[in-house]
Amino acid sequence: MKTQSILRAAFTLTLLVVAIVLVRMLWLEYMYSPWTRDGRVRAKVVQVATDVSGLVSEVRVVDNQWVRKGDILFVLDPARFHYALAQADADLARAQAQMAQAKARMAASAADLAMKRAQAARRANLAGDVISDESRLDFASLASQAASDHAADVAAYSAAEATVKAAVVAQQTAALNLARSEVRAPSDGFITNLNLYPGDFATAGSARMALIDSNSFWVYGYFEETKLPRVHVGDRAVVRLLSGGADIEGHVDSLASGIADRDNSTSNGDLLADVNPVFTWVRLAQRVPVRVHLDRIPAGVRLATGMTCTVTLRPRGAP
Repeated sequence: MKTQSILRAAFTLTLLVVAIVLVRMLWLEYMYSPWTRDGRVRAKVVQVATDVSGLVSEVRVVDNQWVRKGDILFVLDPARFHYALAQADADLARAQAQMAQAKARMAASAADLAMKRAQAARRANLAGDVISDESRLDFASLASQAASDHAADVAAYSAAEATVKAAVVAQQTAALNLARSEVRAPSDGFITNLNLYPGDFATAGSARMALIDSNSFWVYGYFEETKLPRVHVGDRAVVRLLSGGADIEGHVDSLASGIADRDNSTSNGDLLADVNPVFTWVRLAQRVPVRVHLDRIPAGVRLATGMTCTVTLRPRGAP
């Protein structure tokens, strides 16, 4: 009887020890193993804007449409840009005509200068009984005046040439503005939250459409700081979407080097990641963003920026 009591006590104690060990292992796994349920799917969100202003005449896409790089998204009313290009063409033609006139005057003054210098040189070599000193001075003065006139014509030609170059630049700018009146997709992707319609006014530099780059998806896993010692660049990552489906394979691309400090007013909260605590009255481990590159997205898995997921890391070389 006594032996049975001892065995029961030993068995109970053994179960208690095993339970304590298992709870301890589970606690360590939960607290320090590199995994997190706080994962977010991210992608490049291109803010599509024009670099010219004008009325929107056409919108050639619909909400959530997939587009290829170079596809026309929307068109500004081209009339004003056609007029500007025609004006630039006319200005260029006028400047080229003025340059041609300046070139002709420069050629004529160069010929006149050569003739006046030859005349002055020929009279300078004549004997004093053939030509008077006054006549020599007159021809030398005419040659000097011709040189001044030619220098003025050269300067006028240079100015006309510069005017032509400026007109060429103005023409090229007008042609570029006309081309930019058709706003094209900068990359493959999805149009999202479309809120642009014909008749709207698009201001240069103001984003009027958002495009999700379909080739840029990655995942941010927000890992507690207690788990960061086991997170390394290059570690394998398994991403499980909250919506289910096949696992997505990836690897750790980088770790953030800073997050916003709510207790430090000098920190730049607009630029650093701001991760909200779950309980404001309990001191919790901070969560630091870890960027996970997606190596392979299984067929049939549709990603959308903002989706939640679980991220589990495994060291390189681990099975």
